[in-house]
Formats: sequence, structure tokens, C-alpha cells
Amino acid sequence: MPLRPEELRNPMKLATAAEMRELDRRTIEEVGVPSLVLMENAGRSTFLVLRREFPELDGPVAVLAGRGNNGGDGCVVARYLATAGVPVSVLLFARREQVSGDARVNLDILSRLGVEVVEVPEAGVFREQLPRLREAGLIVDALLGTGLNAPVRGLLAEVIEAVNRLPVPVLAVDIPSGLCADTGRVLGAAVQARVTVTYGLPKLGQILPPGRELCGRLFRVDIGIPPELTRPLLIELAEAEELAGLMPPRPFAAHKGTFGHAVVLAGSVGKTGAAALAGEAALRAGAGLVTVAVPESLNDILEVKLTEVMSLPLPEVPGARVLSRRAWEPLQEFLRGKTALALGPGLGTHPETRELVQELVRTLPLPLVIDADGVNCLAGAGECLRQAPAPRLLTPHPGEMARFLGATTADIQNRRLEAARETARSYNCVVVLKGAQTVVAAPDGRLSLNPTGNPGLASGGTGDVLTGLIGGLLAQRLDPWDAARLGVYVHGLAADYLAADLGPRGFIAGDLLEVLPQVLADLAAGRISTPEGDPCVQPVRS
Repeated sequence: MPLRPEELRNPMKLATAAEMRELDRRTIEEVGVPSLVLMENAGRSTFLVLRREFPELDGPVAVLAGRGNNGGDGCVVARYLATAGVPVSVLLFARREQVSGDARVNLDILSRLGVEVVEVPEAGVFREQLPRLREAGLIVDALLGTGLNAPVRGLLAEVIEAVNRLPVPVLAVDIPSGLCADTGRVLGAAVQARVTVTYGLPKLGQILPPGRELCGRLFRVDIGIPPELTRPLLIELAEAEELAGLMPPRPFAAHKGTFGHAVVLAGSVGKTGAAALAGEAALRAGAGLVTVAVPESLNDILEVKLTEVMSLPLPEVPGARVLSRRAWEPLQEFLRGKTALALGPGLGTHPETRELVQELVRTLPLPLVIDADGVNCLAGAGECLRQAPAPRLLTPHPGEMARFLGATTADIQNRRLEAARETARSYNCVVVLKGAQTVVAAPDGRLSLNPTGNPGLASGGTGDVLTGLIGGLLAQRLDPWDAARLGVYVHGLAADYLAADLGPRGFIAGDLLEVLPQVLADLAAGRISTPEGDPCVQPVRS
């Protein structure tokens, strides 16, 4: 179903556990929606997904319910299953008297309907119930919710491990039990779900690895939280519908000047491929003209490598075949009238090259994408970014980010979102921190997580394609935040297209260039679909 215009303007927000609790509280206290109604909406929507995703159940359904609201949601699911004539039983991992509030209301309804509820207060009782689970056609995990903040131990850890060993599919209520809603990490033990139905908004930990894999197919359902309450949230998930609206228009009467002139400053001896890939990617992104500027002794190589992309020879360090500080004046003159510069792929970090990069970053009145050795050349010189007269966009991988910040790669990987956000704020730039679920950070604190891409991108040169792609979008005068999000999404989607055809290994950076036109066409036309079985957030509209 097409999204309404107002939905196109509002990207999918991601919530932490605390943010979701606050949204629930405000919906109940300020809007006046009873909490029992929210639980009813959650359970009914979960039932609808269950019937759609498991249309032919081979055996009864076993609902594993905790004593909190997650268990209450599971009780609502059990009620809808029972009234639909589906055999269902509930294993309650608590004594009935320990259940209170809305969860108790729905538990008591089950008893009045005659649904079997078995209290499982200890491991011995659970082991007696294992045959019931082995014979089930589906297990509904409603044990633990998003508020979990300590490792799962004891009985529930045993239950989770046993469920994961069974050849029975699992549907998780809101979040797989044992998964941290904020980080995606496993807290002691976590359920491996085939389908997860999450409420209101996707949780951050459901998008970050390994949470993404543990959720299986992730569905978001509306339980009655007003959209205006979610708009102030600062973390979002990149989605095709919103990003398609950012595509630069292609008017019929356009000419190549309409779409800007991107310049790529890249290359050193042994790394002319990086320069060529970035230049061709900028052209594939839709830039009208692209010039690759390289050390003068490498220019002939680029002339052979490139056909549609132009080249510019620049002064180099004698004997080193890297760009010299003397390249500043001819480059400055050449850049007059151009619309964007991408620098860094294969550039090297010779002291004179570092001086050139820092001067460009500090003074050039053009939007800049800075990648690879461009980022390395700014290590210890981040002040250049604060002095810049035009937008700056950094695209480091974790190792380059670590060198720039004087940290370790492990430090960056352990706090990816925080590192990207702090760097963007501190240095007044857009940051693209590459990796699984690439993070895009804006200086105002916004974060975007990218859902596209696969391990096939773990190959030399794919980052150079991303640099050129974003540079080509900037050349078409996109806002840096939008160019970064769109470029990252399209780059990952191109890899997904290749993986769907070839598998996630063996394709190379140059293959991305070949599929970019189809990816861009499909995105613009609204034809993007997620490969079957790939985890994604799918809205459910009933």
C-alpha cells in the first residue's frame, strides 16, 4: 500500500527502551488511551501477523508468558488464537498470584475461556512440559520485554536455550527474550526468532547486530501511539519510501551542467584503481561532469582507465608520486565553478599531501566528502573541520575513525553510535561511520541507521565507490545529510542486488557500478523490495 504524503516526510524513528516507556506513558497519561487498550492493540496485531506468516500451522501453538506486560501481550495473542479455533496453551513462568495489572486481566480472561494455563515456577516443571513444546507447530515468546537490563539466568536461561534447540519456529512478542533493546547484544541468553512483532516503533537493538539476526523478519505494528509524540526522537532508520523523495530531479530540458561537476582528488602509485572507482561512481550517481585529479605521473594511467570521466594532472612530490603542496594553486583555480569535491581514496599520507588536504578542508568554499587517506591526513588536525566555510562529510571505516580520534578500533566498534554523534557535533560535519548498519550522524545530533548491505561489501574498493556516489549526489546540490543517507542506502542496496544474483561472495567493487543505474531507477519508481528472508522492518496496516 502506498504511503501517505505525510508519512513520506517522516522517516521511521527508532526508540531505546526508555524512550518507548516514555511514549507509552505519554500516550496513557496525556492522550488518555488506557493501557489495557494498548495491550489489546498489541496482541491483536501480533495475531494478525501470526496468521499471515504461519498460514498453515502444523500443530498447536504454545505461548511462553512471563509475569509482566510482555506476558500480558502473549495472553491477548492466545485469546485471539483460541477464539479463531487454533489449539493453544500458555506456559506461565510465574505463579498466577504474581501477575498483576493489565497482564492479570488478560490472564483471567483466558481462564474464563477455558484456555489451558500451566504455571511453570521451576525448572522441574518446565522439563515436564518440554514434550508439549516439541509437538507444537509454533512457539510464541512472550517471556521478557524491552525493559531487560541484566543477564538472563536460572530458569528462563534454561527455557531460552531449550527453545533454541527445538526445530519449532518462534514468533517473538515485541522483542526476542534476552535481547538488549538498546544495543542489540545478548544478555546471557536470547531467543532466536523467525518472526518478531514489535510495538509502536522498532527498537534500536533490533536493528543493530546481532539483534537484527535474532529478530528474524521484523514487523512493526501501530498500537495507538500518536505520531506527533515520536517526531522529536533523534535516531531513525533509512527507508526506501522516504529516500526516494530525495532523488535529484531529472528535468526533460536538462543538460550536463544542470547536474553539477564533481571533482575527485585521489590516487597514488599502486592505488589508481581507487581514484577510478570513485570517479565512475560519481558519474553513476548522476553528476553531469566528473573530473579525477591525480598526481601528474599517474595521469596517463587514468586516461586509459577512464572513458567518460575526465582527468586532471597535478604537481606531485618528486620521486614519491603523491600530490604535492604545490597542487594547491592549480587545483584552487580548477575548482572555480565546480559543485563538489571528494577526496581521499588511495591518496597517501605523505607530509606534503597532508598539508594539501588540511588546506583544502580549512578553506575551500565547496562541499567536501573526505574518505580513507583524506581522513587519515586529518588525524590530529580536526580543527580544520571547524574552520571550514562549506559543508564537510567524513566517511571513515572504524580504523580510520579511530586514527582520527586517537582511539582504538575496538573503542569505536563498542560505541559506534556515540562515536559518530560526538564527532559530528564536535567537528560540525556529517559523519558516515561505515560497517554493518552504517551510521550517519548530523551535527545537530540526528542519527540514521542504514539497513541495506551485506558481507559482500567487505572487499577492497567498495568504500571508494561510496565516496564517489556521495560526491556525485553532493555535486547535484543535495544537502549533505540527505546525500549521505541516500548514498549509503543505494550503495548497500546495490550490494544486495548483487548478492541476490550471485551470493554474498565474489562480487567486486566494479560490479557495484554496473548495477547502480538499475538500483537508482527502482528506488525512484518505488520498486524496491527486500530479498525474502532478509531482516527488515515491515509496517503492518490492518
